[in-house]
Amino acid sequence: MAIFLTENSKVIVQGMTGAEGTKHTKRMLASGTNIVGGVNPRKAGEKVDFDGTVLPVFASVKEAMEQTGADVSVIFVPPKFAKDAAIEAIDAEIPLAVVITEGIPVHDSAYFWQHSLDKGSKTRIIGPNCPGIISPGKSNAGIIPADIAGPGKIGLVSKSGTLTYQMMYELRDFGFSTAIGIGGDPIIGTTHIDALEAFQNDPETAAIVMIGEIGGDAEERAGAYIQEHVTKPVVGYVAGFTAPEGKTMGHAGAIVSDGAGTAQGKKEALEAAGVKVGKTPSETAALMREIMKSL
Repeated sequence: MAIFLTENSKVIVQGMTGAEGTKHTKRMLASGTNIVGGVNPRKAGEKVDFDGTVLPVFASVKEAMEQTGADVSVIFVPPKFAKDAAIEAIDAEIPLAVVITEGIPVHDSAYFWQHSLDKGSKTRIIGPNCPGIISPGKSNAGIIPADIAGPGKIGLVSKSGTLTYQMMYELRDFGFSTAIGIGGDPIIGTTHIDALEAFQNDPETAAIVMIGEIGGDAEERAGAYIQEHVTKPVVGYVAGFTAPEGKTMGHAGAIVSDGAGTAQGKKEALEAAGVKVGKTPSETAALMREIMKSL
């Protein structure tokens, strides 16, 4: 089993003919993703050959869905066009839109997120500024390297792309049901809680790794959710223990202000919910390894 993305997912790529879209479409195809086409209004009707896999280019997400039955879109368009691309996916009511693009203005993200809510939340948004989602051995929508871990029973949700990769590599001997990079911007679609709920309900996920970072209160709210609703073992890691107050650290949302959003505060909130929290990514992986060996 997997969450949000399975072997039956039919994926389109908005921005498939751009430099990043082309590069990562090749990688996704190589990892077994069922990509059925791309979207670029200026190149509609063309076909693109990716090492022997020929994919059509459509004028819109709606047309691509009608022609191919696509149910996932991966968005690789530049920041200034990302809002319109996301709105197009939402208006077409595609079930899952994975927004990879980094540097989208917060106002634009707020706009398309509100637009999704106004439309009845028919499109699950992952991102923006995220590495995407992978269900190893089944499908890969985004930029997560497909060869660092195979299928297994660990679920992973992370704000950080790099730490997603590290955690998958460190626990590669156990493997993953699904790994989701939710992104580190101040406004994102899918949250830790959304992923925790899905992993809790997935019969093939045995344990969960949750990676957070300084800034905001997402990890504290996730801790409260775990305490109330999650029965599976959860281990956590919070990036940013040494971050100075008032300085943005890497992600736009990773900033401690007025003493709130500190790594220590998040660690304490998670531990109060029964989550084992590592001081480093490797220590966190070791905690999960102990759990998996006992299951």
